[in-house]
Amino acid sequence: MACRRGALVVLEGVDRSGKSTQSRRLVEALCAGGHLAQLLSFPDRTTEIGQLISAYLGHKSNLEDHTVHLLFSANRWEQVPLIKNKLNQGITLVVDRYAFSGVAFTSAKENFSLDWCKQPDVGLPKPDLILFLELSTLEAAKREDFGNERYEHSSFQEKVLQHYHHLMKDKTLNWKILDASKSIEELHNEIKSFTEVVIKEVQDKPIGELWK
Repeated sequence: MACRRGALVVLEGVDRSGKSTQSRRLVEALCAGGHLAQLLSFPDRTTEIGQLISAYLGHKSNLEDHTVHLLFSANRWEQVPLIKNKLNQGITLVVDRYAFSGVAFTSAKENFSLDWCKQPDVGLPKPDLILFLELSTLEAAKREDFGNERYEHSSFQEKVLQHYHHLMKDKTLNWKILDASKSIEELHNEIKSFTEVVIKEVQDKPIGELWK
């Protein structure tokens, strides 16, 4: 019998909204519940491209804005074979940031359109579920370590949030908006509930292509 595929579940949100914490907790809960599940994070800083991005985010290097955007996209594309392979093995992938982060952050800069920003990621594996952790930029700024990386400024994060909301208007994608100001446990339970439903729904469906 053919192996039923895993689900591609993405967590998105402004910086410090709790994506990394919730992604880890979700993978642990799914595995404990008998599912095959693994965590992916973007940017993947372990690759050569990822190391360039990491240096840029940490203020250790400067790169032209178009170049940065294309590097982020290339960092996702280099993981596509792994993503498809894992999904086809029946493993659910929980992804901490994906193409939507790249588009929202770059389009928040001057002279970048959403359409241009989306183009490099057209055709990536399409998420089965996108969990958006909604948090005001004022609340995000109060959280530990806010401001350590290049884009962690409240005024810029506010623009990013607006662009996320524009992306959420796309009805071809399965967005779920969650209140990230809730307790870690309450938010986790909501995320887990949505994910378990999607895992059942997509088992026999082919992997889609993003923005196609």
